[in-house]
Amino acid sequence: MKKSIIIMGLGEMGGVFARGFLCLGHPVYPVTRQVNPAQAVTACPDPDLVLIAVAEKDFFQSLESIPKAWKSKIALLQNELLPDIWTSRGIENPTVISVWFEKKKGQDVKVLLPSPVFGPQADTISEALAALDIPTTILSSSAELTQALVMKNLFVFTINIAGLAVGGTTGQLLENHRRLAEEIFSDIVALQKVQAKIDLDGQQLFADFATALNADPDHKCRGRSAPERLIRAIETAKLFNIRTPALDKV
Repeated sequence: MKKSIIIMGLGEMGGVFARGFLCLGHPVYPVTRQVNPAQAVTACPDPDLVLIAVAEKDFFQSLESIPKAWKSKIALLQNELLPDIWTSRGIENPTVISVWFEKKKGQDVKVLLPSPVFGPQADTISEALAALDIPTTILSSSAELTQALVMKNLFVFTINIAGLAVGGTTGQLLENHRRLAEEIFSDIVALQKVQAKIDLDGQQLFADFATALNADPDHKCRGRSAPERLIRAIETAKLFNIRTPALDKV
């Protein structure tokens, strides 16, 4: 029998991964809000993988609660990820997936693009999702991972913040409000350069961003986390003394 997999958070997204792992023959053990991770590690001290699949609002608290015995087994899938987020918490070599599919209550999985994945258990995650016909791309380096995470951050921040201003869908954003999208995108690129500590080609990234928008033109721009995302972006800009005129206008 294959080794067990722990999933912290068993909502819509966690449920997708659980089904995939079960298809591969892995026993899956959930750690929900009612379960203390410190007690769960006693029952399962050496899992194959510990996937953090909690909601955005619970993500950082969950990272802080990870038992030491599990830290070398971690896999992450949340939005707004960059390497500093896990290294600053003593997680040195996680498996990370930049998720480009949706799963909403009462609906099947909707794929936008193949989801990039990198890390020690990239093959396991890729095979689990393939069992559900969800495509992935296994990356070859941590530098590629950082680029993939930056791209997802640019996508999420730009559409959410633009959605606060004009609402609508990603297709409408590109067709009717392209200048606004470009201005917000430029501000977020400036922030990601500093946070990710890498050089970025804004022109090429916007072309990739447009491809992502067109992958699902009916995707709603404004999500539930949009107001908080705008606040975080502006606070980050102030911290690094970066001008963000488009964000300030929104």
